[in-house]
Amino acid sequence: MEEVDANPGLIFDKIDTWLDGLFKLLPNFAVAVVVVIIFWFLAKGIGALIRRSAKSRGRGSLGDVGGSLVRWTVTIIGIMLAVTIVAPTISPGDLISGLGISSVAIGFAFKDILQNMLAGVLILLRQPFEVGDQIVSGGHEGTVEKIETRATLIKTYDGRRVVIPNSDIYTDSVVVNTAFDVRRSQYDIGIGCNDDWDAARKIMEEACAGVEGVIGDPAPETIPVELGDFANVVRLRWWTKSDRASQIHTFGRVLQEVYKALDQEGIDMPYPTQVHLFHDQTEEVDGDRAKQREGWPAGQGEVPRPAREKDRESAREKKSVSD
Repeated sequence: MEEVDANPGLIFDKIDTWLDGLFKLLPNFAVAVVVVIIFWFLAKGIGALIRRSAKSRGRGSLGDVGGSLVRWTVTIIGIMLAVTIVAPTISPGDLISGLGISSVAIGFAFKDILQNMLAGVLILLRQPFEVGDQIVSGGHEGTVEKIETRATLIKTYDGRRVVIPNSDIYTDSVVVNTAFDVRRSQYDIGIGCNDDWDAARKIMEEACAGVEGVIGDPAPETIPVELGDFANVVRLRWWTKSDRASQIHTFGRVLQEVYKALDQEGIDMPYPTQVHLFHDQTEEVDGDRAKQREGWPAGQGEVPRPAREKDRESAREKKSVSD
C-alpha cells in the first residue's frame, strides 16, 4: 500500500499564491466598488428625473413604474461592468450571453410575475383608467388607489382593499364608471292598467326633474316598456354625476319623490295579483263543459244547480212524503 506524502509546504504555497492574487486584484475591487456606487447614484438620479417628468404631465403612476425599471436596469449594467473589472478574463459578451440564458430560466420560473409586470406597464401606457377612477373588474367595484407593476389596488365602497393582478385586468373586461362626467340611471315603475299613460309619465318626469342631483340636460324621460298582467310598466331614466355617491343617493331620492307624486295624483301602483276560481266538483254535470257552471263558460239552456241544492230538495220531498 502506497503512502500519501503530505507536504504542508505545498498547502502554504497555494495559500500564498491566492493571497498574492488577491492583493493584485485589490485595486480592481476598489475600482469596481466605485463603479457600482457611481452607477447606483446615476440610476437613482435618472429614476427621479423620470418620475418628476411623468408627474408634471399627470402620469405619476407611469413615472413610478418607469423610473423603477430604469433604475434597476442601470444598476444591473453597473454590476456587470464591475464584474468585468474584477475578472478581466470575463468579457461583457460572456455576461450578456449568460444573462440571456438566465433570462429564459427566470422567465419560466416567474412567468406570472413577469406577465403581471408587462400588463401593468401596458395599462400605464394606454391608460384605460387612472388613479381615482371608479371601476368594476372581476366582480369587485371601487376606487383605484394605486397601479403597481404587479397589481392594481382598489378601495371598495365599504372600506376594503382589493388587490387585482394586472394580467386579470388587462385580459378581462373592465367597467370604468367615472370615465365620463355623467351617467344614466333607470327604474321600471308599474301603473294601473286603467290609468292615463300620458298623465302618469308627465308626473314622473316632473317629479324626477325636481330632485336634487338630477341633471337637467339631458332631461329625465319615460318610455312605456311593457303591458303587464297587473300593471303597465313605464321606464323612468335620468342622468346624474358619474361617481358612486352621487348616483346612489340621487337614485334613492328619485324613487321617493316619484312615489309621492304618483300617490298624490291618485295614480295606482298595483301589487302583483292573482285570481283563483274554485268550483264544486260534486255536481252531476262536473266535467261537462257544455253544462258546468263554475270555472267554465255557461252552457245553453237551463243553468245546472249545485249538487248540494239537489240534495236539499230531495230531502224536502222525502220529508213531505213521510208526513
